Amino acid sequence: MSSSDLADLVGLVGVSLVVVSYFLLQAGRVRVEQLRYSLTNALASILVLVSLAAHWNLSSAVIEGFWLLISLYGCARWMRARRRRVASAS
Repeated sequence: MSSSDLADLVGLVGVSLVVVSYFLLQAGRVRVEQLRYSLTNALASILVLVSLAAHWNLSSAVIEGFWLLISLYGCARWMRARRRRVASAS
């Protein structure tokens, strides 16, 4: 398997994660507030960005960069909410 083929495979795994994650959201199996939703989207973005290193496309890199930043924001919101719940339970 060439490095180009490997990059394609990594990118396809990333795209698959985005599609499955979005489907699960629409099907009501996952909620936006759940950490796993944001983590899955962040991982998907990273995988697509890795594939873009081999097959550069500026537009795709920009959207994936924003997708990653927004997903990390979701992770941070989850952590802040968890800290508040723990603090209020004490």
